[in-house]
Amino acid sequence: MSNPTLRGEFTGQDDAGTLFGVGLGPGAPDLITLRAARLIERADVIAYPTLAGGASFARSIAADLIPSGALEIAMDVPMSVERAPAQAAYDKGASQIVAALKSGQDVVCLCEGDPFFYGSFMYIFARLSNRFRVEVVPGVTSVTACAARAGMPLAARNERLSVLPGPLPAEELHARIAGAESVVIMKVGRHLTKIRAVIDDLGLMERAVYVERATLPQEKVLPLKDAPQEAPYFSMILLTKGADPWL
Repeated sequence: MSNPTLRGEFTGQDDAGTLFGVGLGPGAPDLITLRAARLIERADVIAYPTLAGGASFARSIAADLIPSGALEIAMDVPMSVERAPAQAAYDKGASQIVAALKSGQDVVCLCEGDPFFYGSFMYIFARLSNRFRVEVVPGVTSVTACAARAGMPLAARNERLSVLPGPLPAEELHARIAGAESVVIMKVGRHLTKIRAVIDDLGLMERAVYVERATLPQEKVLPLKDAPQEAPYFSMILLTKGADPWL
């Protein structure tokens, strides 16, 4: 018997289409999984986020797989610290997806990385998962991609891995990094100066690696001490403290 409290349990109309939340991986098109590729190739409707009126990174990853006749739903999500504009964009996108699902069409919603790991699809999932059938297709995360490109194992045996968002206040970053064994700091972007100062204050600069646009042609992998002064949104810092336990 199914658990009635399970998130995403379908309670809607049986003749509606299915919504697929498809993880695309960190950027390189050949890191799209076979399952994701097959869904995209036969999609009638494709949905994806765009950033403040610009091009869609998610769409660019899957561009060669999208059928020429597919209906495309672009969700224009403003880049703002205020939540309301982004919530309104997801509301609008969800309503367009609903119209397609109610007509019996399946919808493939593209998401960079993994849909449930800081992924944009989780906001559509929260709006629609109790009304329509939803299938989530996991993708390669930016964390694992950056670790692979840096040649940097993150956790072994009983080690703990902490994943921290860069926008956290400096004091909280300091405390969390100090108490961690291995650390991934995501969403570095405009917070790079603050994060670098925290890591330097902890005496861990030599243990930290900076990765920018992992798996893409513009990729950079550098010791944090040699990182540029400004970082794009798609950048990350990896840090390990202990000896190499896999040796």
